[in-house]
Amino acid sequence: MLVAAAVWRATPELVMQLDERFGEPLDAYVNGSQVWMRDDGPGGVSLEWRLHPVARYERPAGVGTYEVFSETALALATGRVPPAPLEELWDGLEVFAAYGDDLEPQPLVAAAVAALGLTPDGAGLVDHDSVGDAWERAAGAVSVVDALMSQLLRSGDSP
Repeated sequence: MLVAAAVWRATPELVMQLDERFGEPLDAYVNGSQVWMRDDGPGGVSLEWRLHPVARYERPAGVGTYEVFSETALALATGRVPPAPLEELWDGLEVFAAYGDDLEPQPLVAAAVAALGLTPDGAGLVDHDSVGDAWERAAGAVSVVDALMSQLLRSGDSP
């Protein structure tokens, strides 16, 4: 099943914007994912915003699963050294309809840009099942963001 999605590559600006606009993630996972659930989609549709970890993610020593994002965002915003380099934490952010609502890519992108304030690096339709299957087969050793961007590039869609 194809779903509308928008994807941003991880940058310090992205992490700081997430922190400023969305605050603390609703949930954080041991695999490095950070998740926000917000009703800022077209027509108030609930969106899932997921900061995807790098392949082979390892939580920085001395930082709890639920503190990685806040510690990193604070360090980036204040010019301090983060718990780990950004390229060792997250590959990028994805947004999509949280509960299977049928959205078209362009209204999703418009709502996402209004909420986050940044234009995505890619948008269109993606197959989450194939991405998740590849990630599980590789035991987390593949980049979810690279897989999503590859699908977006093949489909010819853009933000």
